[in-house]
Amino acid sequence: MELTAEISLYPLQEDYEPPIRALIDDLADEAGLTVVTNAMSTQLRGDFDTVMRTVARALRASAERFGRQVLVCKFIPGALAIDAAR
Repeated sequence: MELTAEISLYPLQEDYEPPIRALIDDLADEAGLTVVTNAMSTQLRGDFDTVMRTVARALRASAERFGRQVLVCKFIPGALAIDAAR
């Protein structure tokens, strides 16, 4: 089953860009996922289990490296279009 997710990370620190960039890079390293970013969020699309496992792993790694943060997620079953042109 395919899954599309939209996520936004809110690091609870003044220098917020490094944790966001690191999380996006970590997500993009996962084979089999389509990852698209824009100014507001990051979208992921792929196999349900792969998306869920990758988000969980990336959040754990980010929290261990950068400390407290908030991750807001929306999950939609199915393979939605997430191209950057929209």
